[in-house]
Amino acid sequence: MKFKRKYELIVIGTSNGGVTALIELLKGLSPKFNIPIVIVIHLGKNSLNQLCSVLQHHTKLKVKEPDEKEVIRSRCIYLASPGYHLLIEPDRSFSYCASEPVNFSRPSIDVLFESAADAFTSKLVGVILTGANTDGTKGLFRIKHKGGLLMVQDPNTAQSSEMPASAIRACDPDFTGSIKEITIKINSLLFEN
Repeated sequence: MKFKRKYELIVIGTSNGGVTALIELLKGLSPKFNIPIVIVIHLGKNSLNQLCSVLQHHTKLKVKEPDEKEVIRSRCIYLASPGYHLLIEPDRSFSYCASEPVNFSRPSIDVLFESAADAFTSKLVGVILTGANTDGTKGLFRIKHKGGLLMVQDPNTAQSSEMPASAIRACDPDFTGSIKEITIKINSLLFEN
């Protein structure tokens, strides 16, 4: 898939409080938004179909679980399946892995972020939202190392502050703000060349 934008993929990680945060973010996205988004949210094993349906009500983008070897497409929001790590391959397709949990989580935000950073390098945006553990901090650091853009929810606005606070301490993000402010910043990426 060829892109012409400065940023070609957005990866988002969240856990406790994440459904509410994601709904707010998706409701605020521009109808013209076309940068693909991949999300890891820590959920129970039977929650994905319901979450896809809930989020679909708040966006015109297609919300779906990625298929193995599916190539990332614009105007899509992909949600990682519970019980498997979601990775992005060098050819920018998806793959799944059932290896051990990372930070007690499978899917792990770190696993997605690190593989996305290797595939998209400086054309990647990493976003950490509310959450009650430190999953995502190592992955966000890898995105920074590869030249990507980092956004983190202000811990004071998060339902659970541990995940964003950990990311801020370790990674010195490019942008920190409320969900509304992050959404505005994400929308502005459409105009960066």
